[in-house]
Order: sequence, then C-alpha cells, then structure tokens
Amino acid sequence: MLERFAALEERFEELNHLMADPALAQNYEKITEYAKERADLEPKVALYQAYRRAAETLEQTHELLHEEEDAELREMAHEEVARLEAEQETLAYQLQQLLLPKDPRDEKNVIMEIRAGAGGDEAGLFAAELFRMYTRYAERQGGWKTEIISENHTGIGGFKEVIFEIRGKGVYSQLKYESGVHRVQRVPVTESSGRIHTSTVTVAVLPEVDEVEVEINPKDLEITTYGSSGPGGQHMQKNETAVRIVHKPTGIVATCENQRSLTQNKLQAMAVLRARLYEIEQQKREDELEEARRSQVGTGERSEKIRTYNFPQNRVTDHRVGVNSYNLPAVMEGDLTSFIEALTLDEQNRKLAEL
Repeated sequence: MLERFAALEERFEELNHLMADPALAQNYEKITEYAKERADLEPKVALYQAYRRAAETLEQTHELLHEEEDAELREMAHEEVARLEAEQETLAYQLQQLLLPKDPRDEKNVIMEIRAGAGGDEAGLFAAELFRMYTRYAERQGGWKTEIISENHTGIGGFKEVIFEIRGKGVYSQLKYESGVHRVQRVPVTESSGRIHTSTVTVAVLPEVDEVEVEINPKDLEITTYGSSGPGGQHMQKNETAVRIVHKPTGIVATCENQRSLTQNKLQAMAVLRARLYEIEQQKREDELEEARRSQVGTGERSEKIRTYNFPQNRVTDHRVGVNSYNLPAVMEGDLTSFIEALTLDEQNRKLAEL
C-alpha cells in the first residue's frame, strides 16, 4: 500500500515541476490537465506525508524510550508512543479508504420499487410502511426530495406496488444496500386469533440513468396512453395523460400517471425503463464476475431475506451484517443509520480484502 502512495507522491512532485516550466506557460489546455490531476492527488499525498511523519516521530520516540533512564521521562515517552501508535493506525485506515475503488453510481438519484410479496393484505400494509420509512429517512437527510412515479393500492391502505424517485446528494451511495427481501413478523390487523404471521416485501433500488448511458431504439417501444386516476380529476380522465411503455425485446413495462401532463408522465416512465434496463445490464456483468469468483472460492450463498422486522420482540435484524436494533418504532420512522453505516463498512472491508 505504501509503495502506491510513494509513487503518487513522486507523480505529485513531477506535476509541480511541469506546471512551473516556462515552456508550458501558454499551453492552457495542458496546464489545466496537470492542475486537475494535481488537485486530485493533493489530499492523498498530504495524508501519506502525515502518515510518514507520524511513523518517523514514533521511531524516534521508541529510541528515546530505550535510551532514557529517568522514570518520569520514560513515562512521558510511553504516553507519547501510545498516542502516536493510535494516530498512525487512524492514518493507515484513512489511506486504505483512499485506495478503495469508487462506485460511479454513488452520487446518482434513485428510483425505488416496493412490491408486496407473500402475505396478502398484510404484505401490502407493510409495503406502505416501508415506503413511509424511506420517505422519513429522506427527510432526515436534508435536501432530499421524494416523488411518487406510480402506485397500485390495496383495499385496506396498503400497496401492491409503489415506485418513487428520491433525488439528492449521494442518494444511491446510502440506499443501494436496501435492495432485497424485507420480512415482517407480527400479528396482522386482520388476524382475529392473535397468531403471528410472517410476510415479505421486495425492495429494488435503481440508480437513475442518463439517456446517453442506455440507448433505447424507439422501434422497440410500444407506448399507450390512458385516463389517469392521479391528480387533476375529471380533466385528467378526458385527456389521456397516463402512459404505459412496453420494451418489446425484454417485456419490461413502465407506467406513470402521477404527473399532470402526458409529456411529464412519458419522461418519468422512460426514466424508470432506462433504470431497469441499466440494472439488467449491470446484473449480467456482476453475474459473470460472481461466476468467476465462485469457481475459485465456492458459493458462500446468503439467505434471500436481507432484513427482518420482528414487532413482538421490538427488534430489527439485518442478516447480512448481523446488526440488531431494539428500537423498531425509530427504524420505521426512518432511523436507518446504524444499518447503513454497518453495511458501508462491510463493503469497504470486502473491497480492502480484494485489494
């Protein structure tokens, strides 16, 4: 690891010399290129130099400790060694973080899809509660905005399906771990005998995709319009503003009826379609990599469920990292920080192990 940073420091010094070369003074394009690279390297080099200074000071303090005979000074040296070792450990961890490959999708907005799974009406009710949980989490972040794209209600206030967008800084980096099966264990409101039921809800988190990232042939699309049940009342019914888009090669269907105009609904439906097609392509690539990894290290399959919400025990368990929260009401109000931090750390540790 340190060899990599030594090479970066060498390149940083080289860039300083290049930018000071009078021969390049009028080459604004090259100067801009060097300045951009230098700005990217500067925090990494500064951290590496801080680590090296701490290591040198620690070595000198160790020497002093071995040579010093005065008891009071030896005690002070011991304390200084402990402080410097802790500082060096912190700096080493920070250096490791800088080497981790960045997910280019981390800064993207997301389209989230929540669907009721096994459990009938109870699954639909829990789908609605998860939707509320994520909107509360978004509100906690400050500056994040949530907007429903399409929704399919059950008769008792739940969702068969709800698709919505969350926009803000670094949304995907925090919510990407939420994809998977969420399991709820509780006595449903529709249960008269008091028995605990287990229901499931699936969550998909798709990074929003620009048009240039996914090329869609218009000939592959079947677009139909219909009267919307969204905002606008009778005016919306007369003017068919809701949109249903079918991508014929894959059979993917995207609908939107919550906007006030046909154009807005079409744009939203296309955004959902692009995100789904992009996710399929990403999954193909990941499956190929996973297949190669399995052939070398075995399967190591995880359980399908990623999280269980146990209402009788007031407990939420994330099965991927073994983290428990014993404050279920707070979690349902959007307090997901402990889970997201643990999952982020787990991903970072796995990346470090691969390095």
